[in-house]
Amino acid sequence: MEIQGLNSWGGHYKRPLIMAGPCSAESFEQLRDTTQAISNLGINTIRAGVWKPRTRPNQFEGVGLSALKWIRDIKAEFNVVFAVEVANPHHVEESLYHGVDILWIGARSTVNPFTVQEIANSLRGMDIPVFVKNPINPDLSLWIGAIERLHQAGLTKIGAIHRGFSSYQKTRFRNVPQWRIPLDLKKNLTEIPLICDPSHIAGDRTMILELSQKAADLDFDGLMIETHRAPDDAWSDAKQQITPDRLGEILNQIKFRNPTSKNKEFISHLEELREEIDQLDQELYEVISNRMKLVDQIGFFKRDNNVTIFQKNRWKEISESRHDWATKLGLDPEFMDELFKMIHENSIRRQTLIMNQETEKTKDVS
Repeated sequence: MEIQGLNSWGGHYKRPLIMAGPCSAESFEQLRDTTQAISNLGINTIRAGVWKPRTRPNQFEGVGLSALKWIRDIKAEFNVVFAVEVANPHHVEESLYHGVDILWIGARSTVNPFTVQEIANSLRGMDIPVFVKNPINPDLSLWIGAIERLHQAGLTKIGAIHRGFSSYQKTRFRNVPQWRIPLDLKKNLTEIPLICDPSHIAGDRTMILELSQKAADLDFDGLMIETHRAPDDAWSDAKQQITPDRLGEILNQIKFRNPTSKNKEFISHLEELREEIDQLDQELYEVISNRMKLVDQIGFFKRDNNVTIFQKNRWKEISESRHDWATKLGLDPEFMDELFKMIHENSIRRQTLIMNQETEKTKDVS
């Protein structure tokens, strides 16, 4: 798939790409004041919500076309580019007519291939950057599929936005980051610009710096941060928006590191350490393989003695002991608990197959 890297998009776009602006364009004055303050920081890419799809009706859902007229005038005044979310071909048509520079497809739209295809069709033959937010559910195929639909419509300036994933479980995040999924996206589409939306992951302005630094450490290509002249008075998502002054402080504190180094000593030593890791990983795989062979032996032994696969007292005993081992070895106990749960679940699956072999033999005899 031919996707242009960020450096090929033109003079306005550089890495790290910072998009900032209000969740919603509420009035001309609010949008102008916020844009002016952000542009004073040296940021020239402004995001603004024009149409605001909400989870439930009877909430503020954006001012629509009026905001596009404000955007047209404000971008000319401050020499900035604007990005807006579109959810249907009508949004695309109006945005392009009013000179919007960047479009993005929101998480609620990405989940629906019909919606994405309609947007892609309306953009056929256009040369405009389009970002795709991850779907609300953790489905990498849906995310890649939306990008493929845009590419098949002839677009090559396509980017991805990681905004976290919905979860029934209560966590400290509004949307759980599940960093592995955007990294897998980047592994599949190596050239695609990938930026992070810490505002929607956090749902709380106090976490913006932490999440932005995490994204920078994972070599994301930029950030989209909701910024408002008076966040507490915002008409939508007030809790997760920050002031332009706070945006400046956060950007000054983030350490944007290089993806690699040309220092020969660094490269040489890094290769040595990676070789050691490769060796240890191979040994780790061999240990797990040997463990699974023992698991199989136990499975046959249980089957022949008519014993259940799962025994809660044994599970309680090994869970507690492995947790203690992790703590004594200086490992993250929660991480090791999750890792061991995966190993245990696979052990149960293997022993279940062994038990089912007996069932098949019984069927043959009968």
